[in-house]
Amino acid sequence: MATVTLTPTKTPELMLEANSVTPDAFAGKNAEQIATLECREGKTHVTIGDFFTVSGNAGATAAETDIVIAGDCTRVKYIGSKMTAGTVTVNGNADMYVGGWMKGGKIHIKGNVDSFCGIAMEGGEILVDGRAQNHVGCAYRGDWRGMKGGTIRIKGDAGNDIGTFMLGGTIIIEGNAFIHVSTHAEGGTVIVKGNVDGRVGGQMVKGTIYVFGEIKFMMPGFKKVDKVDLEVDGTKATFDHYIGDLGERHPKSKGKTVFADLYLKA
Repeated sequence: MATVTLTPTKTPELMLEANSVTPDAFAGKNAEQIATLECREGKTHVTIGDFFTVSGNAGATAAETDIVIAGDCTRVKYIGSKMTAGTVTVNGNADMYVGGWMKGGKIHIKGNVDSFCGIAMEGGEILVDGRAQNHVGCAYRGDWRGMKGGTIRIKGDAGNDIGTFMLGGTIIIEGNAFIHVSTHAEGGTVIVKGNVDGRVGGQMVKGTIYVFGEIKFMMPGFKKVDKVDLEVDGTKATFDHYIGDLGERHPKSKGKTVFADLYLKA
């Protein structure tokens, strides 16, 4: 694995749109070539070298390329966007759209992330050591295709609209979440190890939600059907099992109606 290190040299006046900070874009290039890759600051065309010093050469392929950003990226968007392989590590915070539309590889943010982390993600892994803002693993605004695959793990709290229009994959929030979890979901799994204020599973027709803490305001479209013992993300517990959202039209499989499943720790 070849490592390319980006060290921030200045803070963007506007947000820096760094779509080119991916192993796919870096693959086969040396440090000088990587520094010339284009980014955007507002309407202005800039380069990676305008904001970072670049050391190390990339591998021949994305899978052989490891990117390390040695500093804070609070004002840098689209890190790891559309990547298919390789790894990206940020030793600090990152702005919006981390890992958006990614299909493979691994991203590790050692601080916090802003909104739209893993938007429309199809594969790969995202690990955030801190907290996330809103719209983790959701669909792009105006679209109905949310996260399809891969895994997002947020070790801290998350905001609202987690997994909106989710179709597949797994989102794990180790802290608390606010409102709107798996709204309009047609698949996938969301695990919240803390508490949720409410609007969990609204208009959800397929998929699974696990909540280890409390749901302050339960959606009326969910019905308790039984109590089960499960092991979820390495933890064994007893859960109250609900099905829903009963206010929606649901598909059938082998003559039986398919519902979404909500498991609330008993």
